[in-house]
Amino acid sequence: MLIKRIEDEVFSDYRKISMLICVNSCDGKCWKELGLTTSICQNELIMKEKSIEVSNQFIIDRYLENPLTDAIIFGGLEPFLQEKDVFGFISDFRKVSKDDIVIYTGYTEEELSKQILALKNFENIIVKFGRYIPDSESKYDSVLGVELSSSNQYAVRIS
Repeated sequence: MLIKRIEDEVFSDYRKISMLICVNSCDGKCWKELGLTTSICQNELIMKEKSIEVSNQFIIDRYLENPLTDAIIFGGLEPFLQEKDVFGFISDFRKVSKDDIVIYTGYTEEELSKQILALKNFENIIVKFGRYIPDSESKYDSVLGVELSSSNQYAVRIS
């Protein structure tokens, strides 16, 4: 899987201590839909990082070796642009763990209806939906147990 980085212990994106996997790319939908010609992304620095190739097994082993983590988060950029990789990872991970997997996406539920149906085949999947809107009021999300950047964002437990 091509990613930007792995953070072994993240405390601010979910109610549980999580491993964050920053995926490789984003299509800029948040700022392009606002008619902007330059990025307003809060993750712009991640976009500029060098991509690295890692195996699912490398990530799984690293996760399992850490006694503090209880969840995995896909985010940083847009996980659904790497749908095949993310689903492949979830399938491999479910062979060894039922821990929560959280997917941060800028897409809406309507835009991901097929993917949501496919995710229902796995246990303990949460998806955070909604584009980042600059200067929007932040909002506490009870599913994630954290404050989200924009008032239109929310999380759903898929399975």
